[in-house]
Amino acid sequence: MISLRQHAVSIAAIFLALAVGIVLGSGVLSSSLVSGLRDDKARMRDDLQAEQDRNSVLTERLNAADGFDAAVAGRVVRDTLTERTVLMVAGPDADPADLDAVVATVEAAGVTVTGRVSLTESFVDAAGADLLRTTVTNVVPAGVQLQTGAVDQGSLAGDLLGAVLLVDPGTGQPRSTPEERTLALTTLRSGGFVSFEDGTVEPAQAAIVVTGDGGGEEGSGNRGALLARFAATFDTRGAGTVLAGRPGAATGNGPVAVVRADTALSAGLSTVDNLDREAGRITTVLALQEQLAGGAGRYGTGPGAGAVTVGSAAR
Repeated sequence: MISLRQHAVSIAAIFLALAVGIVLGSGVLSSSLVSGLRDDKARMRDDLQAEQDRNSVLTERLNAADGFDAAVAGRVVRDTLTERTVLMVAGPDADPADLDAVVATVEAAGVTVTGRVSLTESFVDAAGADLLRTTVTNVVPAGVQLQTGAVDQGSLAGDLLGAVLLVDPGTGQPRSTPEERTLALTTLRSGGFVSFEDGTVEPAQAAIVVTGDGGGEEGSGNRGALLARFAATFDTRGAGTVLAGRPGAATGNGPVAVVRADTALSAGLSTVDNLDREAGRITTVLALQEQLAGGAGRYGTGPGAGAVTVGSAAR
């Protein structure tokens, strides 16, 4: 007969065996798990290195393409816009380097740049909307009638500045006197809405509106829409306008994206979304030439682009 003491010893032996089994099993499991994790880490490291190598190769190819485009840009655009005049308008987030590069490219095409006007942060700030609208309506030249459809501050300002800074495409003559033009510009500058150098802005036949990479990010409000409507309304006053920016401007609610999403806006205004590349600067010149001939298009590599450049196959 088994005594109570023997029974207790048997039970203790069972629990001891279970404990030993758990310890040994967990050791084997832990070793297997660590080994698997090490293998996964090695594979991920290899994959990351492969992607970095691929990115380096693509970057080198892109830089080489940029170098080639820069070398042939002068020959591509030469004499495409001879005896044409163009006004440069910079959005609040436009990169000065982009603006300078575009000016150099259009001048190589034979263009005379009649001036540069920069829109400020206050121009697209919702807090200053009422003041901007009031300022615009108070400096309309006597012979100019603002469009009834221009109600937001972007459209109103685009209509006014287009009227005083772009010549009438039918007659080739300015719609305002030098005094009226100076009054409109200096009043807007006094309100903090634009900046320019005195005596450097004259009327032009067409315009290029340069924007940056922002305006499409979350929390940017309607900044992109205001600039889009400004450019589109400005365009209606002259012989042609191109809105050109960096890739971010073609995403979200960026100005280029807003134009491309609106059939009425994109029917008249051309857009370019890769201004940070030499190809985009060349395309901007070709798009302006197309505008002056009565056409419009959506060019670049971003969302909504219809073709990479003017004359290329549709995407």
